[in-house]
Amino acid sequence: MFTGLVTDIGKVMTAEDRNGLRRFRVLSNYPVSDLSMGASIMHSGVCLTVVDFGAEKDGSWFEVEAVPETLSKTNLGELSPGDRLNLELSLKLGSELGGHFVFGHVDGLGEIVSIQDEGQSHRVRIRPPSTLARFFATKGSVAVDGVSLTVADALDNGDFEVAVIPHTWQVTTLGQMQVGRKVNLEVDMLARYVARMVGVDAPRQGPAG
Repeated sequence: MFTGLVTDIGKVMTAEDRNGLRRFRVLSNYPVSDLSMGASIMHSGVCLTVVDFGAEKDGSWFEVEAVPETLSKTNLGELSPGDRLNLELSLKLGSELGGHFVFGHVDGLGEIVSIQDEGQSHRVRIRPPSTLARFFATKGSVAVDGVSLTVADALDNGDFEVAVIPHTWQVTTLGQMQVGRKVNLEVDMLARYVARMVGVDAPRQGPAG
């Protein structure tokens, strides 16, 4: 379980195919003492399991593996050395919940339709898959590439907009977004329950590592 509050931006060092899996080595600023074998780390919205790790200068490196399903249903399949990732360590019992509950299971890929400056903030319009559009409501929550955001407006055509404050723009990969880019989307847990209560088919939990 995660909060959608990014705690580091990782850098992909290597991406290699091994025995039907793709193994990524990621450089992070996390102290090596924060890592452990089998730990869950969210990578731009996707929960992956640490299979190896070690110290690296002032931070650490770790390796995770992704199955073909994850690579095909998320933007992790497009990653190559040098690319950046939003990282978050799993929520610990007693930790402050500052965002919203995020599973790290991507429901679908959205497309960035437009980016507009609003003073120092940015308003981003995202087009979700048609099967997910009904689950986004104004003032509801959404995870975009693992970042917890509030839906500023849910439009009649199925698109939704988020307003990104300068701090979030600077300390996550959202500041690198461009029109046409695909982003990992996770529907808010509450939207799933409401959909079930009113008889609407909720999206199945998407892929994790």
